[in-house]
Amino acid sequence: MSIHTSRREFIKTLGLSAASLPFVMNLPSLSFAASPKRKQRLIVMFSPDGTIPPDFWPDEEGENFKLKRILKPLEPYQNRMLTLHGVCDKLKGDGDRHMRGMGCLLTGIELFPGNIQGGSDTPAGWASGLSIDQEIRNFLQSKDETRTRFGSLEFGVLVPDRADTWTRMSYAGANKPIAPIDNPYQMFSKLYGQMKDQESLRSILDDVQEDLQKLSAAVSAEDRRLLDEQATFVREMERELQAQKDQKSVGHAVPQLEPGIVEENDNIPALTKMQLELLVNSFTNDFARVATFQFTNSVGQARMRWLGVEEGQHELSHKPDSDKESQEKLVKINTWYAEQLAQLVKRLDETPEPGGEGSLLDNTLIVWGNELGKGNNHTLDNIPFVMVGGGLDFKMGRSLKYDKVPHNRLLMSLAHGFGHHVETFGKPELCTAGPLDKLV
Repeated sequence: MSIHTSRREFIKTLGLSAASLPFVMNLPSLSFAASPKRKQRLIVMFSPDGTIPPDFWPDEEGENFKLKRILKPLEPYQNRMLTLHGVCDKLKGDGDRHMRGMGCLLTGIELFPGNIQGGSDTPAGWASGLSIDQEIRNFLQSKDETRTRFGSLEFGVLVPDRADTWTRMSYAGANKPIAPIDNPYQMFSKLYGQMKDQESLRSILDDVQEDLQKLSAAVSAEDRRLLDEQATFVREMERELQAQKDQKSVGHAVPQLEPGIVEENDNIPALTKMQLELLVNSFTNDFARVATFQFTNSVGQARMRWLGVEEGQHELSHKPDSDKESQEKLVKINTWYAEQLAQLVKRLDETPEPGGEGSLLDNTLIVWGNELGKGNNHTLDNIPFVMVGGGLDFKMGRSLKYDKVPHNRLLMSLAHGFGHHVETFGKPELCTAGPLDKLV
C-alpha cells in the first residue's frame, strides 16, 4: 500500500469527498493512523448534588473490599476500579459551595468575583483557570502522534441552556467555559456532518456511499470490517434519532430559568443511551481521546419518575439523614448514575481497540465525580471520586483512603498518567505534595 502523509492527501488521491473524512480517521492499515504507542483516553463523568456516604463508600481499605448499594452495578468491574475516599475540594473564595464545587471540580482554582448570586456566600463568576480535561487535550493535540480531529468532546444530558457557574465544568481557560452538547442530534452532526434535511433526516451515507466503496477497495480486511461497523452505527443512530423525533424532540425545551426551579425530562434514559453510544463510537474512530459526560448540572433538579421518584434531585438532597424515605430515593438516584457508568464501562470493555491490543476499556480511564461530598450539608470533603479502566496504568481493584487531601493532586495525577508532568495544577499552594500517592 502506498504511504500517504495525511488523511486529506489519501482522500484526494482516491478522489473522495471531504464528507468521507470521519470514516477514515482511525483505520489502522493507513500509515497516517499509526501511532508509536498505544492510545490513552480519559472520560470524566459528572453527576450532581453529592452522594449518600453510608451507601457509597466501602468500609474496607485495600484490595479486599465490598461495594455498597450505590456502587453495586460496578461489581463486575471491581478489579478494574478505584474508590478514592478523602479527596477534598479545599478551594475557598467567592461563590456558594455548589458553584465552587462545579466550577473548581476540574480547574482546581478559585472562581472569579462576579454577579451570579448563589444560595449563600458572595456572588461569583466563572473559574479563573482552564480545566484538567482541556489541559490534557491541549497536551495531546500538541503532538502529531496523539492529535485527533476534535481533541475533546463534551457530552451532556439535560444540561440547562442557561450559561452560569452551576452548568459548566470544562474550561478552555480563565473565563472561558465550554458548553456541553446535550442534544444527540447535534452531537451526531458534529461527528459526521450536517444532515441536509433535519425533517426527513436524509442519511449522510447517501452522500458518501460511492466514496466508501472506493475506500473499501483500498484498505485492509480489518479496515473494511471497521468501515462496515461504522456505517452500520451511523444508520442505526439515524433510525434511533428519527424514532425519538417521531415521539418527541430528542432535545429538551429548557426555558431560561432561575437556579432551583424544577426542570423535567422523562427522556433522560433514552438521551443517556444515545449519548453513551456516540461517545464510544467517537473513541472507536479516534475523533477524540478526552471526553466529559455531564448529567444535568450542579443543583440538578431532574425528576427521575422512571425510578418512582417524583421530587427533584436537589430538593431531595437537602432532606436530613433522619428522613429515611428521601434518603432511600437518593440511593436509587445515585445507583441509577452508577448503572449508566457500568453500561459505559461494559460498552468500552466489549469494544476491541482498533489496530491495538485489548479493549477500549484497557486504554481508557473513566473518572466519576460530583460537586459535593454530601448534599444536605454541602460539604466539599470526601468528593465521591471513582475511577474505572486501564487507560493510565494505575493499580486498580482497590479501595483507597486518604486524609483529606486536595483534589488538585488527583488532577495532577491525571496529567502525569498521560506523560504530562505538570508541577502544579490549579492553585499552586494545594499542589505542594505532588500527585496523589498510592495510585501506581
